[in-house]
Amino acid sequence: MNETHRFPCEQCGADYRFDPSTSELVCDHCGHSQKVESTGPWESDIRELDFRAAMDNLLPLQEMEDLRVTQCPNCGAEVEFDPDTHATECPFCATPVVADTGTHRQIKPKGVLPFALDESAARGAMNDWLGRLWFAPNGLKEYARKGRKMQGIYVPYWTFDAHTRSAYSGARGTVYYETRTVMRDGKRQQVQVAKVRWTPVRGRVARFFDDVLVLASKSLPKKFTDALEPWDLSRLEPYRPEFLAGFRAEGYQVDLDAGFVEARHIMDRQITRDIKFDIGGDQQRITSVDTQVSDVTFKHVLLPVWLAAYKFRGQTYRFVVNGTTGRVQGERPWSVWKIALAVIVGAIVAGFVGYMLSQSQGDVSFSLPTGY
Repeated sequence: MNETHRFPCEQCGADYRFDPSTSELVCDHCGHSQKVESTGPWESDIRELDFRAAMDNLLPLQEMEDLRVTQCPNCGAEVEFDPDTHATECPFCATPVVADTGTHRQIKPKGVLPFALDESAARGAMNDWLGRLWFAPNGLKEYARKGRKMQGIYVPYWTFDAHTRSAYSGARGTVYYETRTVMRDGKRQQVQVAKVRWTPVRGRVARFFDDVLVLASKSLPKKFTDALEPWDLSRLEPYRPEFLAGFRAEGYQVDLDAGFVEARHIMDRQITRDIKFDIGGDQQRITSVDTQVSDVTFKHVLLPVWLAAYKFRGQTYRFVVNGTTGRVQGERPWSVWKIALAVIVGAIVAGFVGYMLSQSQGDVSFSLPTGY
């Protein structure tokens, strides 16, 4: 993965990189480009893997690979190294990282969503986002604009498919109204009071879950990566190292079994919505659910994120950009001086408005008709 896959330029021998703006391999040294060969129709489907076989360590050897990675001591990211690199900076938190000599065996990625935005477009999206944060320190905005380039990172995810069949019991609530007489201000009044009539129910629901997406990284806050959604997984390409030329890829830190636990939580929330819809009525109660899950398959996929990590006044700020849509998330910095200024200005404006109102009320005079 990442920089261990080198694609020499056929004209000058320098390394190609994948250019999101053209979807081609481009040589920055001489400008020569080369198309990424399209996948044949017989290879367009990304084959799922059997979950139970993976849990029993029965996956074929060709589905596994050994990666040279080391864990960042600050944020825990699994940083990958090419054979010639022994020290670098963690792309997730800007902490210096030294490579170890060990390797990690992992399940190979099956699919990749190629970058659609280049670095300049991602930086523009980040700067627009920062520009809308009025209370952010001006120094950080300027530092981010003039800082080093953003890094393109392929972030690991799991996707899960499964058939589910759920038997449930509960109750359907039907709202009705009763008329009651109450005393208000010494007078009798008729009011309508809502009541709920509950009817016991039982039933079954079934659903096929396709591509339940689970983050397999712990390097970024989950609230960031969740906010980058949605991802158009229909654009996934079968994994090819050409798409990673010039980019980094993070090894997964959430193992397959832990990923499936998270996927089950996502499935269970949808099943609960299905059951409530099936119960119908005005309100619903669910007392028990028994879900049978079968035909579970999975795949390891890589999704594109542009990442900037800046150390500003001793603190690290991270910004992430969806590499296909340009959606931005990040750690929101606050400027104490701007907040204090806003409070002071607000107090001055409020005081001025109050003064003007008091003056206008004091200037009101009444003139009596002649003769009084």
